[in-house]
Amino acid sequence: MSSSGADRAEKRRRVLRVLQEHGADAVLLESSTAVSWYLDGARVHVSLAGPPVASVLVHQDGDEVLTSTSEAARLAAEELPDDVRLHELPWHAAPAAPESWFPAARSMAVLAEDCLAAPLRAARASLLPGETLRYEALCRVAATVLTDVLSRATPRSTEREVAAELAAALVRRGAEPLVLLCSGAERLAHRHPLPTAAPLGRRAMAVVCARRGGLIANVTRWVRFGPATAREADAEAGIAEVEADVLDALRPGLPLADVLPVLQRAYPRHGFDAGEWTRHHQGGPAGYAGRDPRLVPGVPDRVHEHQAFAWNPSAPGAKIEDTVLLGAGGPRPLSVDPRWPVVRVRGRDRPTTLER
Repeated sequence: MSSSGADRAEKRRRVLRVLQEHGADAVLLESSTAVSWYLDGARVHVSLAGPPVASVLVHQDGDEVLTSTSEAARLAAEELPDDVRLHELPWHAAPAAPESWFPAARSMAVLAEDCLAAPLRAARASLLPGETLRYEALCRVAATVLTDVLSRATPRSTEREVAAELAAALVRRGAEPLVLLCSGAERLAHRHPLPTAAPLGRRAMAVVCARRGGLIANVTRWVRFGPATAREADAEAGIAEVEADVLDALRPGLPLADVLPVLQRAYPRHGFDAGEWTRHHQGGPAGYAGRDPRLVPGVPDRVHEHQAFAWNPSAPGAKIEDTVLLGAGGPRPLSVDPRWPVVRVRGRDRPTTLER
């Protein structure tokens, strides 16, 4: 059995275990996150902003994939594993209950994905060997593309020019740019700076969220044309320490909600305003969603071994964001390019600003 086949078999075992624990016979997976995960990275979208063009009914005797007549041939030829059964509806048909296209479902207790949201997140949290290899490769691509583009940028480059180069480079490497942000020196106050025609000036931030094989790499990088001011250097060092507090706290079994107090204490501990955590989301587990889930108060999930994370502590003019994998030895950075400058923070190489 190939690594992908082995991964698929384990995913099926995990979902069947969830069904057994909740007294159900089947679950209908309908989100991009769950469908792409379960089908081992299949491209089940047309519009990047739209819902998936396929759903999966997982039950004790097999997997049923529903799609439209306009998508079936592509999915069968290019995306779907061999061990699923494909069902078609007319492209103009409204979404239908499983029993209308799979009669055996009439005798099943079928749950909607939303009813099992938390246990399904737990089922996909620990990355399998094939997924890990795909994710490592994608994260390296994202880091490499940022190095390439920011190494060519100049203070006169516009934010949109940087974003366009990032998008082109990602697509050439088979990745889909889900988020591209860029802020020059005049727009650094914005936490989610959609690119504009403004020039970069002396300092800029670029953000990439890139998807390939269903997995999403989340990476932020900074470039500066000239030396840092004392204030910039202090902010960069401080935000790296905030991230280090979070990375130090991660361990399998930890309630994810317990990470939030770590962040809340970290900001004032390292010289930032105590309310800084309220001004931008702080990240969370990563993988088949940008954050799966985002860290919020009261989130019910736990931390798992072999789980990916992308934390993004930020403050005015400072942010760090990288995709890491929690292994037996602690968090291991995945979005690494050896050409990018790093600083050593508590025994880990962490990305710092590229000075040009």
